[in-house]
Amino acid sequence: MIIAFLPLRCTMKWNYGLLPQTWEDPSSANPEVEGAFGDNDPVDVVEIGSTSAKVGEVLRVKPLATLALIDEGQLDWKIIAVSLDDPRCSLVDDVHDIEKYFPATLTAISEFFRDYKIYDGIPGNKFGLGNKPANKDYAVKVIRETNEAWTKLVTRSIPAGELSLA
Repeated sequence: MIIAFLPLRCTMKWNYGLLPQTWEDPSSANPEVEGAFGDNDPVDVVEIGSTSAKVGEVLRVKPLATLALIDEGQLDWKIIAVSLDDPRCSLVDDVHDIEKYFPATLTAISEFFRDYKIYDGIPGNKFGLGNKPANKDYAVKVIRETNEAWTKLVTRSIPAGELSLA
């Protein structure tokens, strides 16, 4: 699967962005992730390749895994992906390949997202799905489901809530 995303500037070692045309529905509880509701924004992507993207650059990436971050009680999916232009892209196909070709990366990403709000006095985040990353198939399932939610949102099949669709 090829996905384009927009990286955002952040203080981490990886490219961080979003998947266009996805939406984490705040009115839909996910029974697989402690019944948490979506956080009302697009799905986030952590691109683990060796090149730093420019702010606003669109990258084509291959999803490898996903983390079910529960951030202040809301479900905030993190798709772990690698750029199709990365020299190691052809070597990695799923979550089990990440440790071999990107050692300690999954642990570092998990620790970053668990702890990044502690300095603001907010308790550490937690993760669903057994506190571990899910495989590529699950990541693709998340992408498809959130794309379907986005489609319903923009066609006004479900309420937009506080979002402006003007």
